[in-house]
Amino acid sequence: MILSDRDILSRLAEGSLVVEPLDDLDLQVQPASVDVRLGRHFLEFERANVPCIHPNREEEVEDYVTETVVDDGDEFILHPGDFVLGTTKERVEVPPDLVAQVEGRSSLGRLAVVVHATAGFIDPGFQGKVTLELSNLGKVPVALTPDMRISQLVFTELTSPADRPYGEERGSKYQDQNGPQASRIRGDREFGGDQ
Repeated sequence: MILSDRDILSRLAEGSLVVEPLDDLDLQVQPASVDVRLGRHFLEFERANVPCIHPNREEEVEDYVTETVVDDGDEFILHPGDFVLGTTKERVEVPPDLVAQVEGRSSLGRLAVVVHATAGFIDPGFQGKVTLELSNLGKVPVALTPDMRISQLVFTELTSPADRPYGEERGSKYQDQNGPQASRIRGDREFGGDQ
């Protein structure tokens, strides 16, 4: 079952669910979700002289990603066709009996901005800031301002708590991330890693 605002507020108050900082509960807690805000850090992919990215070659991912930090009062311009990684301002801790999903806000969707391409699922046990996969599907640039409500998290209760939640014991590669993280797919077993 999806948690309602009542359930979300109860979980936040007892500490079994963490979304912080929540500066305005009345604004950010919606009927069945929590609005999260855009952070200041972005990872942009270089396009010049990049034949392709090989998932099994770690140096290529690092070589073709540039970090941008937006200063107070400035904005990040998301151009048509762009794909960048952003982050939430809020840190999330999902307990073993819940999963979360990242969903776009309809007001931004109506401007052709999407907040996740495929990675909108947050496992039980995840802790950290959420990496956003930001794209502009429209024909005009859109200004994104840090601290704006960028997406919403929907929490669903599992039929039973996960026996093996996401985290250090599993070697989860994005646990405790503090900003957007580039792909760590090279750590997958298919590419010689241990995950």
